[in-house]
Amino acid sequence: MNRLDAFKSIAAQAARGELTFPANVDASLKLQEALADPDCHIEAAAKLVQADPLLAARTVAIANSVAFNRSGNEITSVRNAVQRLGVRTLQSVVASLIVRQLGSTITDPVLQAKANQLWEHTAHVAALSQVLARRVTKVDPDTALFAGIMHEVGGFYLLSRAAEFPGILDGEPEDWVEHGEQAIGHGVLTKLKVPEAVMGAIDALWEGLRAIPPESLGDTLLLANDLAPVSSPLNESPAAIAVRAARAARSIDCLIGDDATLSSIMEESDDEVQSLLKVLVH
Repeated sequence: MNRLDAFKSIAAQAARGELTFPANVDASLKLQEALADPDCHIEAAAKLVQADPLLAARTVAIANSVAFNRSGNEITSVRNAVQRLGVRTLQSVVASLIVRQLGSTITDPVLQAKANQLWEHTAHVAALSQVLARRVTKVDPDTALFAGIMHEVGGFYLLSRAAEFPGILDGEPEDWVEHGEQAIGHGVLTKLKVPEAVMGAIDALWEGLRAIPPESLGDTLLLANDLAPVSSPLNESPAAIAVRAARAARSIDCLIGDDATLSSIMEESDDEVQSLLKVLVH
C-alpha cells in the first residue's frame, strides 16, 4: 500500500468511527465524558481527579501556574486546585492526557521523536492560545486552551498507527496536509466529541485564513500556531515554515486596541506562557 492509500485507509476508518486507542485512553475518555456532564459539580470532579494520580498532579501544577494563579497563593490540595480551575479547564487537562496517551504505545525511536516534537508544538500553541484569548481576542480562554491542545490530535493518532503502514511518513509534508490532516483529524475529533466551536476553530487553522487584528477563536488558534517557536514535525517543509514565520512577523507589530502591539502584549505575558508551557510539556 502506498502512503496516499494509507492516509485514505486511516481516514476512512476514522470517518466510520473505527479508531484504535490504547487502553489508558479509553479510561480518560470516560473521565472526559463525566466532566462534560452539566450536572458534574466541583466536588464530584475533585473525586474523579483524585482517582488518577497523574491527573491529580497535573491539575495541582496547572492551578499553581502563573496563568491561573495571579495572586501567587500556592495551593496543594486537589480539591482547591479543581475549585481554582473549574470543570471546563479540567477538561483541557484531561484532553492533554488523552493526546499524550495516544503516543504511549509508540516504540519506534523515530516516531517517538516526532511525537515528542509534536507535543512540544501542541503545548506552545495551547499556552499561547490561552493568553492570546484573554489578552487579545477576548474569546473564552478555557475554550482556547482546549482548542490548542486538540488541534494536532489527528497527527498524534497518525503517529500511533504509523508502524502499521511502513513508509507513510517518508514523503513530502504536503501529502499529509492535503490527504491526511483534515480527513483523519475530523474523524478523531468527532470520536472524542469535541464541541462544534472548537472543530470550527481547528477547521480555520487548516484553511489558514485569519483576520488582522485577530478576533475569533479560529484567529486565536491560527495566531498561536504562527507564533509557536516549535513547528509540527508533520508539516516541516521549508516553504511551510517560511510562510508561518512571515505571518508571525506581520502579526507581531500589528496594533491591538489601545495603541498596544502584539509584541508588547506577548512580552508582558511571557511569564504566563512559560509557566503554563512548563506544566504542559512535562
